[in-house]
Amino acid sequence: MPETIIVIPCYNEEKRIDPSEYASLLREPSLGFLFVDDGSTDNTGALLGDLARKYAGKVDLLTLTRNSGKAEAVRRGLLWAAAQGVDIIGYIDADLATPVADVLNLLQETRSRPCQVVMGSRVALCGRHIDRVWTRHYLGRIFSTASSLILRATIYDTQCGAKFFRNTEALRAAIGIPFYSSWAFDVEFLGRLLIGTVNTDPVPVDQIIEIPLERWRDISGSKVSWAGMIRAGIDLIVIHREFTRRRRAKARRERQVLTSSR
Repeated sequence: MPETIIVIPCYNEEKRIDPSEYASLLREPSLGFLFVDDGSTDNTGALLGDLARKYAGKVDLLTLTRNSGKAEAVRRGLLWAAAQGVDIIGYIDADLATPVADVLNLLQETRSRPCQVVMGSRVALCGRHIDRVWTRHYLGRIFSTASSLILRATIYDTQCGAKFFRNTEALRAAIGIPFYSSWAFDVEFLGRLLIGTVNTDPVPVDQIIEIPLERWRDISGSKVSWAGMIRAGIDLIVIHREFTRRRRAKARRERQVLTSSR
């Protein structure tokens, strides 16, 4: 049984998945992988099936009969991984925009730090190689600033596609129901953890750690478009309304508990 399972959502990734790039990850004895085929219409399913057969016992494949979007593919994959009882679960992008070395570094940080969440952060620091289209970078900064205001937590890069989590009750509660957002589900996911539920305590913000990546690159063929960016902005409004509702409901319950205890 692996200590960690990495979920990799895939939709029509036939030309963007290079099995040779996964070689070093697949050699890691403590890692297991779950590829989620999100209703692909090209040969992605056959490619992933070959990987699962070649690396039987290390690579699993979850096939969704119809395209449900990245948010649901990630959620379904995380639910499957959490049910295996491993200590750490995470997800990365199928095209390895976050390179293998950074994925392994994030995993090591998760194992060594007393925290619940470790996220990659695409910070263009001197000595690091963060290759992003300038429009995505600056729109991303606006988006992340708005996200931080909604989350009431300063997070530099909510949308980086590499995140790892300890398999806790708080995590399982956060992925228990589908996300309202399709395009900004990372923000909603983090918010669910930070707010908590009726039966689970919130994750303290200091239990969420961002690690600057050494390398990251925008890869051609990405599903992100101008229309997607606009929809992500609309999703933020939906998320803000939902979080406001949750916070108010939680405050009411806390007042009721306080009143009944007097």
